[in-house]
Amino acid sequence: MSSIITLPLVKDSERLEKQLRDIPPVPGVYLMRDHQDNILYIGKSKKLRSRVRSYFRDYNHHTPRIALMVQQITEIEFIVTDTEAEALALEANLVKQHQPHFNVLLKDDKKYPYLCITWSEDYPRIFITRKRRLGNPKDRYYGPYVDTRVLRNTLHLIKQIFPLRQRPKPLFKDRPCLNYDIGRCPGVCQLLISPEDYRKIVQKVAMIFQGRSTELIDHLTEQMEQAAEALNFETAARIRDQIQGLQSLNSEQKVSLPDDRVSRDAIALAANSKQACVQLFQIRAGQLVGRLGFTAEVPPGLKLTEMGVILQRVLEEHYQTVDAVEIPSEVLAQYELPDESILTDWLSDRKGKKVTILTPQRQLKAELIEMVERNAEYELERVQKLSDRNTAALEDLAEILDLPDLPHRIEGYDISHIQGSDAVASRVVFIEGIPAQQYYRHYKIKNPNVHAGHSDDFASLAEVIRRRCRDYSTSTDKPDLIMIDGGKGQLSAVVAVLQEMNLLEEIRVVSLAKQREEIFLPGESFPLETDPEQPGVQLLRRLRDEAHRFAVSFHRNKRSERMMRSRLDDIPGLGHHRQKLLLAHFRSIDYIRMATVEQLAEVSGIGPKLAQQIYNYFH
Repeated sequence: MSSIITLPLVKDSERLEKQLRDIPPVPGVYLMRDHQDNILYIGKSKKLRSRVRSYFRDYNHHTPRIALMVQQITEIEFIVTDTEAEALALEANLVKQHQPHFNVLLKDDKKYPYLCITWSEDYPRIFITRKRRLGNPKDRYYGPYVDTRVLRNTLHLIKQIFPLRQRPKPLFKDRPCLNYDIGRCPGVCQLLISPEDYRKIVQKVAMIFQGRSTELIDHLTEQMEQAAEALNFETAARIRDQIQGLQSLNSEQKVSLPDDRVSRDAIALAANSKQACVQLFQIRAGQLVGRLGFTAEVPPGLKLTEMGVILQRVLEEHYQTVDAVEIPSEVLAQYELPDESILTDWLSDRKGKKVTILTPQRQLKAELIEMVERNAEYELERVQKLSDRNTAALEDLAEILDLPDLPHRIEGYDISHIQGSDAVASRVVFIEGIPAQQYYRHYKIKNPNVHAGHSDDFASLAEVIRRRCRDYSTSTDKPDLIMIDGGKGQLSAVVAVLQEMNLLEEIRVVSLAKQREEIFLPGESFPLETDPEQPGVQLLRRLRDEAHRFAVSFHRNKRSERMMRSRLDDIPGLGHHRQKLLLAHFRSIDYIRMATVEQLAEVSGIGPKLAQQIYNYFH
């Protein structure tokens, strides 16, 4: 019995017309589905019926991408909202949740860094990261910033201006470090400042990344004058130094515009046939306070005049992550936005004031857009050069190894140990010639024959490859090439495992020897004739060096952990679980040794009797 396949709506005019009549002319979100119930596209409109009907009325004027989508639509769903602003917010949430194929989606390729403030913690941390984790809604991410060097310099200067926690972990157990003595840290490690007072300092830092430096300077100036009037000259001098430091942050970032009082963002892009580099300049009080960067896929057939759809998506996603005070009064866009009125109303509603979106054509504002576009072009050129270099290296490697296609996914493996002790392995992955850290993995060697005083790299590599390929037939991340760090012996051990698992015909494997950068193939006695400096060999060297670095770092951590526990193993009654509790509480053997009996007894699972035994052992 064959299943009934629903016809696309373009081929069923009666059902199409019925569905269009059922859609009300009000604000909301629409979802296009295919015959397998997959969501093809999610959109928004202030008049749902008119927008959805336009897909089928103006069919011949669509881009190839939209035309292809319309041919597959078999069902139309809609969700009515009270306002256009609600429709925009709902659409963005649904797009993030379902990621439909035909929506213009921003790439999250971790190319640009963010600055994170962890407001979810009593004492918020401030750090730079390329991973935007959305687990805790209280944490705040600023960016992504194009210029990493400027971001790092800014954060470095901020830590000189304001007393902030300088270390992720305390240096001493019972006293603050030198940073406290010189006024760089308020003594967070020893709780010498309350969470409320520390958060007030961090809030001042947040104002800088919100583009509110001028507002912060005005606030500090008022505090300085009050301190001077109260004859508190030491406090006034400290605040004066903070003001001077803030003024130096943006001293060379002036942008010439007629009205310096208006806060504005300017957005533009540069694109080729596959991707677009978007830049957003944040200008506050005539100063360029932030330069953000985004990348987006360019749908096939999208015309230059239609690039506003990419700018719209960037602006929607960006402004959803910012606080209301960060929304500017004016947004300058390179191209007209397809849903400009909806975005304007939504931004105005969030800000509580009128927000204007302009597409300037002449004079200073148009020149500002041209400057943003030039920066986007430079970024696109840089990205293209990097992509071309990687492609050239992949092509050269494919030629060296006589591969049928370019290797999309390459995996590198290395072993690290000291005479067999704490033996570990690493797997690193390059996608299209670029490190993909989300696929990296560590392995602890389980072979009982590998132990302190006896190493066996051949057996260790064989174990790791066997574990990697255990579920190869059902795996969705199959490698096009595996590279082993070593020579003929290491390669032969891996080849034996692949033969045993009947995978040697499916998986291409090579080894790269350190001494002369020689490439060995299975079954060959001599290395390939290659130049160590040619692009394909350099790519393998980068992979090998990354695998080595990743393995060594894991080995060091494991060795340090073992060495810490080795002294605790000699204490009667202190098992592995209680050792973990002690180390989690005191962080190091030195702190445990310095602790009193009472301090030791405070640890969960350590009673007074065991605390006394631990104290006696160290004293």
